[in-house]
Amino acid sequence: MAQIVKRAYRYRFYPTPEQASELARTFGCVRLVYNKALEERTRAYTLEGRRVSYAESSALLTAWKREEELAFLNGVSSVPLQQALRHLQAAFANFFAKRAGYPVFKSRKKSRASAEYTRSAFRWRDGRLWLAKMNGPLDIVWSRPLPQGAQPSTVTVSRDAAGRWFVSLFVEESVRPLDPAETVVGVDAGISALVTLSRPIPGGTDGDGKVANPRHERAGRRRLAKAQRSLARKAAGSANRAKARLKVARAHARIADRRQDFLHKLSTRLVRENQVVVIEDLTIRNLVRTHTLARAISDASWRELRSLLEYKARWYGRELVVIDRWFPSSKLCGACGALQKAMPLNVRAWECACGAVHDRDVNAAKNILAAGLAER
Repeated sequence: MAQIVKRAYRYRFYPTPEQASELARTFGCVRLVYNKALEERTRAYTLEGRRVSYAESSALLTAWKREEELAFLNGVSSVPLQQALRHLQAAFANFFAKRAGYPVFKSRKKSRASAEYTRSAFRWRDGRLWLAKMNGPLDIVWSRPLPQGAQPSTVTVSRDAAGRWFVSLFVEESVRPLDPAETVVGVDAGISALVTLSRPIPGGTDGDGKVANPRHERAGRRRLAKAQRSLARKAAGSANRAKARLKVARAHARIADRRQDFLHKLSTRLVRENQVVVIEDLTIRNLVRTHTLARAISDASWRELRSLLEYKARWYGRELVVIDRWFPSSKLCGACGALQKAMPLNVRAWECACGAVHDRDVNAAKNILAAGLAER
């Protein structure tokens, strides 16, 4: 049975100089309102021991607009400013529920430049999008179609560090679960092989179910290093430094985009081809403290792969099983069940006392699958 899911479709767009200027002003006003509201909430919480509600923050915004030095807030759409207050309200709700840390101020240089528009602040007609207080529709590159008949409920416009403009359309979509599959798979995350599966897959790098690690950061390291050296030679505050900083950001964006594309394709394939996917509950935060492997682990992006598997399995009627992080998948013999005392990382193949010879990663993937099926 199909289910209704909320999904964001992101596209590149190319604003006119006038639109870019208006959006830049909007980003600045959104950041200012967020920071002023956070400052007021912090003052009230620290000095008076009380919590400021969204309604109080909204009233403060109205008062700020009447002040002479903040009159420029009236020059942009009021909806993104109100949405900034709602995001701050959600941040405090997560803080008081102990789901997140205390909200922090938005930095002009480090924070994501974005503005969110609800239905009252944009017009959507025949695949064209107009934003409030902005001339002309956005020039969007439709890299993929929206679902048939989809009507965006929220539009988020953003600009990344590389100077690229994006628009995200938040829609409701009907997703039909995939037909049941007969196969199940255990997934062992690694570095030399990004993942090793408990069974061979068509198109794999070899016959034992290993998917090679593309190592996107290593592949783009030369270009990134060259851009960073160029940036280091530029005078602070100069126009050439701004151009060099943009080249560094584009090199980072290229690496991130290629990694995201690969992980999406891999996670989609695992979900489509298997009814049950079993993975380990890895503690990435602790693993990256190993300085010799931190860079490679970060590049592998295991946490992102797990997140993709989680929501895709939920959407398409698959089951994702996560086994305990302390399960000795690498040290356990998949043939007789004997547990080895130690298994250093440099040991890639080993022989059990029962005579079984194991590839470390393949054996771990099979053990992960068996443990996951036993927990269901």
